[in-house]
Parts: sequence; C-alpha cells; structure tokens
Amino acid sequence: MAGHSKWAQIKRKKAVVDARRGQHFTKLIREITVAARSGGGDPAFNPRLRLAVDTAKAANMPADNIERAIKKGTGELEGVEYHEIVYEGYGPGGVALYIETLTDNANRTVADVRHVLSRHGGSLGTSGSVAWQFDRLGQIYVDAGRYDEESTLLAALEAGATDMQRAGDVFIITTELAGFGAVQGGLRSHGISFEQAELAMVAKATVDVSGDDATRFVRLVDALEELDDVQQVHSNANVDEAAFAEVDG
Repeated sequence: MAGHSKWAQIKRKKAVVDARRGQHFTKLIREITVAARSGGGDPAFNPRLRLAVDTAKAANMPADNIERAIKKGTGELEGVEYHEIVYEGYGPGGVALYIETLTDNANRTVADVRHVLSRHGGSLGTSGSVAWQFDRLGQIYVDAGRYDEESTLLAALEAGATDMQRAGDVFIITTELAGFGAVQGGLRSHGISFEQAELAMVAKATVDVSGDDATRFVRLVDALEELDDVQQVHSNANVDEAAFAEVDG
C-alpha cells in the first residue's frame, strides 16, 4: 500500500506481527537463509543479509536462531532449500499486486496464492503483468514526532537519499538500492533512529481505493501475509484508512 495509508499499515502490521510472532520468525529465518546463500554469511559484505539480521534483531529473535539460519544458508548446517518466486496479480478495484515468496514447494505456493486471491475478489496475472508499475527502492521510516523535518531531510540527502516525504506522523525516506545501507548509516551518525527500513517495490503511481473495495483489499492482503510462503505484498493501492478500522473492528 502507498500514500497516506502507508504508516497506518506499518503500525498495524507491527501489532499483527506481535500476535503472530512464531510465523514472523519463520519468514525472517527464511530470508536470512536465502540471503546468506546468495551473498555469503558475513553481514558486513552482504547488504541483504545485514538488513535481514537487523530486522530479526529488531523483532527480538534470539541470536542462536539468527546464527543457525546463516549457517543453513552457507551450507555449514543442513537445511531446506528455498526458492524466490514472485506472483503478480490484481485485487479489488483493479489494483496491482506484487507478491514475493520464499518456498520449498512452488506447486503448493501458487495454489495457496491463487486460492486467497480468488476468495477475496482478486486474480492471478501473468509474469510481468504488473511489475512495470513498480521500482525497486529502499525506504526508511522515521518518526516525525521525534525529529525536525529540515534536519532529517538534510541528514538523509547528505547520506545519499533521493527523496523524503511526510505521510501523517512519519517521514518516508527513499533511496536507490546501492545507497540503502549508506543512508541508514548516515541517519544513525546524526543521532536519528528509524522505525523500519525495507527494500520495497514502490509504485510509480497510486490508485485510490475506498469503500467496500478498500475493506476487501485489506482483508486480501491480511490473508496473503498469513501464508507462510509469502514474504512481502506490494501494491499500488492508496487505501482509505477507515478500511483498517473496519477490518480490525
């Protein structure tokens, strides 16, 4: 989701994650394992692994779990081999969906994704059908209530960020992939902590979704994220925040 609803979604997702901590750990472990397999087991030289480890630590994952996941990725310990598969599709209101998965059984995953989409008014598209609507970028979320906008913007730009926008009570700092780690480090060096950092498929343009479509869309994303194999769901939907309250109520 994007636009004014993005931070509302993030805060809501944190509450959901607390309720599903075991499932969240499973997803994080898969990401750590795949990151270590693809780029090596040293976070200092593997940006994807560094991000995965930082995210796991922020979620209070035990250090032993992180270490075992890295060793499974590097082959020091035996483990399941996961494959990265992206599914593209559409949700209520015709919004685009870009669904990233890590799976050891592609047949199971595509069946699960297709079932959830169908049950919630969505549909599975062909490869490339919506990917062109997104750019792969880094996004860093800073609490606007804690930091001055001008100083945060200057620190971000100095570190190499390409943009910063305010969305409600958060600053969303955007970076190119190559500068993602440097911008995080630059913010820390200025004493600025952040709520979340992620590599995301950012929509080039958003589609406003409200009413019944918004409610159905939020339920669809929830159902997709409940699937163990789904890592992230990206969309070009700009969702009416009332839909979150209705679903949670």
